[in-house]
Amino acid sequence: PFERVMRQYQYLPIAALLASAGVRAFHLPLTKAPAKAPAFHLSASDSVDSEESGISRRDVVTSGAVAAAGVSASGLLSALPAEAASSGKWTQVQIPFEDTLYDLDFDTKDHGYMVGARGTFAETNDGGLTWQARSFTNLDAEEEVSYRFQQVSFCKGEGWVLGKPPLLLHTTDEGKTWERIPLSPKLPGEPASITALGPSKAEMTTSSGAVYYTENAGRNWKAQVKETIDATLNRISSSGVSGASYFSGSIVNQVRDNSGAYLAISSRGNFFLTWSPGQDFWIPHNRGTPRRIQNMGFIEGNLKKGAWMTLNGGKLLISPPGTDLDKDVETNFVESNIKTGGYGITDVAWRNDKEIWAVGGSNTIYSSFDGGKSFTFDKSATKIPGNLYNVKFFDEYQTGWALGSNGVLLRFTG
Repeated sequence: PFERVMRQYQYLPIAALLASAGVRAFHLPLTKAPAKAPAFHLSASDSVDSEESGISRRDVVTSGAVAAAGVSASGLLSALPAEAASSGKWTQVQIPFEDTLYDLDFDTKDHGYMVGARGTFAETNDGGLTWQARSFTNLDAEEEVSYRFQQVSFCKGEGWVLGKPPLLLHTTDEGKTWERIPLSPKLPGEPASITALGPSKAEMTTSSGAVYYTENAGRNWKAQVKETIDATLNRISSSGVSGASYFSGSIVNQVRDNSGAYLAISSRGNFFLTWSPGQDFWIPHNRGTPRRIQNMGFIEGNLKKGAWMTLNGGKLLISPPGTDLDKDVETNFVESNIKTGGYGITDVAWRNDKEIWAVGGSNTIYSSFDGGKSFTFDKSATKIPGNLYNVKFFDEYQTGWALGSNGVLLRFTG
């Protein structure tokens, strides 16, 4: 049951953030939240008092699904190596929210923002040691809590926030004020990701595989791919990619590498696709396994170095050195030695070429120091209720973070 819930989470597409192109943009001044949401400080002894629910209310799955899928830390530990211990490298940061956290990004070493469900939006000015809740004066409390902010991206003082229901925000002054950016209803698919690239520049993707670029702060968007993924796959239905013929679904989990290349998974999890700048179309790839793909990403954030893949049943596979995902060739992923007890792995991140961290259900954490050949279970967060969904490292700031349900935020202390 847990796997089914995790798949619902992994493949739930971001809803359409489409507004009339003729709507006039307006400024949303950023203000401090009421005093009831004070800053919370980093403390190794702090704990979460909320009940374990797997996935927070009104987040990714319904409360009924959560009840059916509840996974206890004690139940998980019984299926994992008895010798597992805490590395002491991850410390919980107390924050003024108890809802699912989706993403965070930093503009400088000290300044950053975090987003999540039910209007979760917080700012830090001390490198993430403390976080202050923020709100928009143009949204009343009841309206703001209905938004699910799912992605935040900053570059050189400019930032973007992508949310659901329809909401795309842009700031040019480090988040002091925000402007709502209207999007054309003719956009193919639903907006899925946004990446800040510098002054007035950003890149956006949709669930249909469209990739758009703007250099005037979202007033105009230029298509980078000639056709949608379903058009490409149906045109080359003899490609031999399992599940690609007569494809009419969407793609999910689009991730971008440091050079602008993308990797995405079909909504059914039966194949994956890649695209690099300059290519006219996405390239489909067989998954090479009967198990359904849960999530994928790049090795060290670089398509040229290969990709990792998680499958249902708690499997983790990594492409071997020399893999060329820019070509339509079979990729022979190699399974890592990782004992998960069958529970799903939701995200994986490289800290360097040898050190890798993976996270999953019931706040499980795994580490590898041999380039992904083998992983060791880490107890750092198993006593904290919830599930971890996102792990990311910021090389330029030498920091790392893991985010999850129930307002769980972990800081890598190395």
